[in-house]
Amino acid sequence: MTAALISRAKGRRAAAAIGAVSLGLLTLSACEKPTELTTVTVGSTTLTSEAIPGCDGDGKALSEKQIASCVSQNGGKSVEVHAGEKVRIGVDPAIAKAGWYVVAGDPVLRAPSNDTYRTFDGDKLFQRTNPQTGQVSYLKEVTLLIGKLAKGQGQGTETMWHFQLKAKD
Repeated sequence: MTAALISRAKGRRAAAAIGAVSLGLLTLSACEKPTELTTVTVGSTTLTSEAIPGCDGDGKALSEKQIASCVSQNGGKSVEVHAGEKVRIGVDPAIAKAGWYVVAGDPVLRAPSNDTYRTFDGDKLFQRTNPQTGQVSYLKEVTLLIGKLAKGQGQGTETMWHFQLKAKD
């Protein structure tokens, strides 16, 4: 009889230990903030990206120096865009709620968007307008920057993502 009680006690302790470990892991995983993602789709190719390293203000606006560094970083996932193709951009709902903008050769949106999905004419993304002459030129490759606004419209940029678009004839 005592052997049965000892055996049950060991089983209870093991079950309690497993429960405690499971609860601890669940608590730790609940503490992690989900990563906000942006998605670019061209034709049948879809690219998803996390924020540019060092370009997530974690709730605060990036400084001008940080933004300049983010804009100048090379890399990012790359996709070819054929003439006349549409470029579709999707953002997490949290990004849409804060407001977001797109810059390619020129600024793409006239005002920040609160939509989770927008479609753009691929040809226009490769346009660059000379501010002095108004003359339009076309680039062969462009970095598509997506920026999340910091809390409160007009408070700067909080997070940035980028993709490389390559014009394909």
